[in-house]
Amino acid sequence: MNTVFTIGELESFLVAILVLFIGHTVNRYIPLLKKYNIPEPIVGGLLIAALITVLHFNNITVAFSLSMQNTLMLMFFSTVGLAANYKLLLKGGSKVFLFLGVASLFIIIQNIVGVSLANVLGLESFMGLIAGSITLSGGHGTGAAWADTFQSEYGINTLEFAMAAATFGLVMGGIIGGPVAQRLINKNNLVSSYGIGGNHHKDHPDLVTYDQLEEDRVTAKSVLEVLFIMLLCVAGAKWTSALIEAVGASWLKMPEFVYALFIGVIITNLTEISRGYKINSECVDVLGSVSLALFLSMALMNLKLWEIFDLAIPLLIILVVQTAVLALFAYFVTFRMMGSNYDAAVMAGGHCGFGLGATPTAVMNMGALVSRTGPSPQAFMVVPIVGAFFVDIVNALILKGFMVFVG
Repeated sequence: MNTVFTIGELESFLVAILVLFIGHTVNRYIPLLKKYNIPEPIVGGLLIAALITVLHFNNITVAFSLSMQNTLMLMFFSTVGLAANYKLLLKGGSKVFLFLGVASLFIIIQNIVGVSLANVLGLESFMGLIAGSITLSGGHGTGAAWADTFQSEYGINTLEFAMAAATFGLVMGGIIGGPVAQRLINKNNLVSSYGIGGNHHKDHPDLVTYDQLEEDRVTAKSVLEVLFIMLLCVAGAKWTSALIEAVGASWLKMPEFVYALFIGVIITNLTEISRGYKINSECVDVLGSVSLALFLSMALMNLKLWEIFDLAIPLLIILVVQTAVLALFAYFVTFRMMGSNYDAAVMAGGHCGFGLGATPTAVMNMGALVSRTGPSPQAFMVVPIVGAFFVDIVNALILKGFMVFVG
């Protein structure tokens, strides 16, 4: 008999904060985790998820109430937009398209690896795509969508494999990003142009660092003002999504966090041009860091790790190889193509995040890095824009081509 425990909203929120404290404490006492910048939400979240998994196998189900999870994600991406004033966009705009090219190249390699290994291991070719960019670059949402396609067109149920592969990728993307980037930083003696430690906001008032240890000068009034703007972006994203759904403009349909990001870009640049109001970048920094940390802790503690155990050995082999291929690609290709400098190293860590998991995982990897090694505003502008918007479009086009090839 299965016993179900439903955790209330307040209690679930408390657990999400506890996850961060657990991750911080474990990292403090295990130097290896701290040395390679394994993000605290990953550490704490996996421990809670492991506990939930043990209970699951003992016929005890724990269900969290996490209605705030999506809102927190939208709040974070609104701060990415609010941090991207036109001066930064002009300065690093070309890097966005260069990084998109690098990410697109890897998606092709990811699917070649998946399909090739599937054939070697005696699986259908499309199973290699499921263990390729469908779930790894695409995430759970893309995996579920393509599972429906395979069900309707081929009569094959791949949903469980897709969800398990996406979960595997989410975990591994958060684990390998820090070590890959830290190795690049150490080997090449790279440093942030803004320096390590100190008060970056004092010397660079417009800088958003996403560093949880940064000293921020905020007031209750400025927090409320920025919180209002962030929630305006969140509400605007939901309204935009609903409007597009209502008018049937499917070609404009994108994930809600993309709308939140671009509404933030519009607001911050309107205020910058009009000079009528100055958005407090330090409040953006604080609220963005808090939103991201809480969102990720909720996502990680709610992982169904037992889904990974359901993976067949051949698919597990493909996913392990995919992890190694991305680590090598980010280390040798992403880093060099993006300039072989400190920003490039941080972007390589971010690429590990969304190449296997999701854009928030990429940002989590970069946040753990900059907290120790110094700010990288260019990475925080380039990676989320590519990972949140362009990659989904490119991935869909590439997958269409591969489906013709393997079909």
